[in-house]
Amino acid sequence: MSLNRWLLLSAFSVSAWAQSVSIDVLDATIKDKRVSGATVILQQTGETSLQTTTNAQGKATINSPKNIDANAILIVKKDGFSDLVVKCPCDGLTYALSPVMKSLDGLRIVLSWGAAPKDLDSHLVYSDKQIYFNTKGSGSAYLDVDDVDSYGPETITIQKLAPNETYIYTVHNFSDSDKANNGALSKSGAKVFVYAGQSLVKTYNVPRNITGNVWTVFKIDANGQIIDLNAIDERIFKGVEAIHSEDIKRFAEKASAVNIVSASIAPKAVELNNEGERLYRAGNFQDSISYYQLAVEADPRYAQAYSNMGLSYRKLNLFSESMWANRNAISIASGEGANIVRANSYYEIGRLYEQNGSFLDALNYYRLANEENLKQTYDKAIARVKAKL
Repeated sequence: MSLNRWLLLSAFSVSAWAQSVSIDVLDATIKDKRVSGATVILQQTGETSLQTTTNAQGKATINSPKNIDANAILIVKKDGFSDLVVKCPCDGLTYALSPVMKSLDGLRIVLSWGAAPKDLDSHLVYSDKQIYFNTKGSGSAYLDVDDVDSYGPETITIQKLAPNETYIYTVHNFSDSDKANNGALSKSGAKVFVYAGQSLVKTYNVPRNITGNVWTVFKIDANGQIIDLNAIDERIFKGVEAIHSEDIKRFAEKASAVNIVSASIAPKAVELNNEGERLYRAGNFQDSISYYQLAVEADPRYAQAYSNMGLSYRKLNLFSESMWANRNAISIASGEGANIVRANSYYEIGRLYEQNGSFLDALNYYRLANEENLKQTYDKAIARVKAKL
């Protein structure tokens, strides 16, 4: 081949692709295990979706004929794992797939980030316990994976939420814990993904342009609701024992204080919930969930939308997800009709426990439903599970 022709073909090859996305895909629960055969899809507004598959090393590259826009979404999926959905930019990053959880009321928390800083640490505080690299836990909550050389994942699994327990999840920039006014955590591109059953239920992006080494991401209240905090504390902590349980609890209280909401549900949220109910009545449970999710994004205090979501999840046999949604409904229900919402969600959780063979838990939740709203259906449920004990 002549030099001129080679140069022409090379120029064509470069110009044919305006931009590419290359990622690595790992298992969220096994250190350094790469996931091959995962489907990777790039979706852009108004464009045909582009698709490829991870190779034996868990790597995948998608070449796009156009520049990737700010609204592009990357989807990674494989049988046996929860689907991962993230907003770009995503080139050069590592993502971790969460194996489907079988626990009815468990959660998995997965942290991923960029090349710097090298070591971000996950901390989960509850009761008198703290799960992190130095105390990896056991039984109901434990650190699956600890990463110290960039990208992650760092993964904590809660197998079963303890009754009436409060959990706080925090990310600490261990690499720069001895540097004052450091902004590396804010620049890290860190993301936190929360899973229930086989579904991604929450995604958090690290706040930008803030100095500080502690990112207080969320807390889980006594009813099992995940409450967004998403704040970086600007104080700096030094040394190996850089962050303590009491510090984490104090940060959570500070972050909660700034989460002030208005009194009435946003009209847009009501509109989206109504469309979800219409789809539910038509038997389109999956799409109804999408609208309920949009409703709670429009107004995170919309308990009825969470309760409706829980019912749709159960119709699809997504029981862990139904548990999560109903717990949220119970926790935030307030004002007129709140007792009806709580009663319905308590009853739904009771049904989930009964179906799982956990009859004492089922009885407890049926009784809670009856306390909120006396109903013959609840009385029958109580009598039914009593006969099974």
